[in-house]
Amino acid sequence: MIPGRFARKEYTMEEKMKLNVERCKGCYLCIENCKIGAISLSDYTNGKGVVTIQVDQSKCVQCGSCYAMCPDLVFEIL
Repeated sequence: MIPGRFARKEYTMEEKMKLNVERCKGCYLCIENCKIGAISLSDYTNGKGVVTIQVDQSKCVQCGSCYAMCPDLVFEIL
């Protein structure tokens, strides 16, 4: 097989979603709209002074509601 051709990347549980919490402004629309409760507040405060969010990767089903609601492009669904 030619390297990189027809190869599938296997994603681990930690790789369902990536976050850029430095973009977060604290509207928390993602928390309100996550129907399964996979998103919550974290202990981290970003450079803007905002307490940011975290995603429980074991609960996340990659539905995209957080991505659709976030005005700051914090989420990248893999």
